[in-house]
Amino acid sequence: MNIVGLTIETLHRALQAGETTVREVCERVLERIDALDGTIGAYLTVDGERALQRADALDRERREGAPLKPLTGVPIAIKDNICTRQLRTSCASRILHNYVPPYNATAVERLLDAGAVIIGKTNCDEFAMGSSNENSAFKIVRNPWNPERVPGGSSGGSAAAVAADLCVAALGSDTGGSIRQPASLCGVVGLKPTYGRVSRYGLVAFGSSLDQIGPITKTVRDAARVLRVIAGRDWHDSTSSNHEVADYEAALDGELKGIRVGVPREYFGQGLDEEVKRAVVMAIDRLADLGAEIAEISLPHTEYAIACYYIIATAEASSNLARYDGVRYGYRTARAGNLREMYRRTRDEGFGAEVKRRIMLGTYVLSAGYYDAYYLKAQKVRTLIQRDFTQAFAQCDVIAGPTSPTVAFRLGERTDDPLKMYLSDIYTITANLAAIPGISIPCGLSRDGLPIGLQLLGRRFDEATLLRVAHAYEQAYPFEHKPALEMSGS
Repeated sequence: MNIVGLTIETLHRALQAGETTVREVCERVLERIDALDGTIGAYLTVDGERALQRADALDRERREGAPLKPLTGVPIAIKDNICTRQLRTSCASRILHNYVPPYNATAVERLLDAGAVIIGKTNCDEFAMGSSNENSAFKIVRNPWNPERVPGGSSGGSAAAVAADLCVAALGSDTGGSIRQPASLCGVVGLKPTYGRVSRYGLVAFGSSLDQIGPITKTVRDAARVLRVIAGRDWHDSTSSNHEVADYEAALDGELKGIRVGVPREYFGQGLDEEVKRAVVMAIDRLADLGAEIAEISLPHTEYAIACYYIIATAEASSNLARYDGVRYGYRTARAGNLREMYRRTRDEGFGAEVKRRIMLGTYVLSAGYYDAYYLKAQKVRTLIQRDFTQAFAQCDVIAGPTSPTVAFRLGERTDDPLKMYLSDIYTITANLAAIPGISIPCGLSRDGLPIGLQLLGRRFDEATLLRVAHAYEQAYPFEHKPALEMSGS
């Protein structure tokens, strides 16, 4: 079975026709991981033995006449900040290096109920804090398109695994672009659902008002199917929504006539690479050719988004990460003479530099005397950003623009310049602040052969329209390029 480019749709056709088995597909994926992941570094844990046991059980059910479930036999990778029962979940951090959850995240449980095979846990920036996947405590992830380039972050391991065919689909998490930005840099599809659309139960918290689990896939149709499986109300998570979960695949009708696409003037100014701009503008022109109406809009508070986000996100991180104290679970220092010293040394030795930076910044903006000046003001700016989108969606159905201001940059290029690194997410963080859905789809290659992503943003809980537009573009202008990897014919 050739697994290069294998999608959920093509896998199910092959299973239905008896051309392959779940075990064969899983074996080919595991062989490819063995051959390529030493270079890419996409996985922190590969659960091969249990994956094959699961594959055998699914094949047995199929022989006994069981129908295909939505994800039967699909090898799926899970970002390492999403809890998996009896399978290490480290958040790519030394402080959780040996943590094995006693339960599955709701999204993982729903994948399993739909017939998926969990192939392993993917590398990420520590506690999902980063834009390049260079902040992992264990190893960096390399972009399959060029191993000297970053895959994006924080879900870089998931995006790289999908791009390199080390799985068929993956779950990531998106706090400020951590699904969409690496999807853009790796040339795959990345969907951040509306806040509350997917349960956060079992997602290790970074920014609780911003975090959302979503799929990274090879096609828009695959993203639609995975979203339908994992979406919906969950009594474990009070912030999950009761909104009806649509049949997202049924919405993929290829029709864009009457769809209004807004193009924010603020997304095409200073800082946007010219190659990226040309590719995205061409993609928007193509949407017009497909029947969409294009209109210029304004999101006037975009310039304040980075400052607003990095106050709110770090404040929430400071609060959420206070639980890692060396007492209940995770790493504990061996060099402590008293309780206070144990707390201090545990956190100093367990957390990496970027996590410490964000904890300190978040603690500062929440402290007495600075709360009103920073955190409270940031929340007011967040409201203004949300209003910008409300007004914009009165004029259009979706918003189109770049996902990332550049293609994948070189490893180490931005590690000494945090602000430059943070600007990698300038076009993605506003969706999290406004709690709206967003998707990145490939729309071209740079001169250096690196992928460029088109980002589409939609109204809250209107993922169906977002997927419809993305699918219509993908069908008319398929992205048929693949990274040149050894074993590409496997």
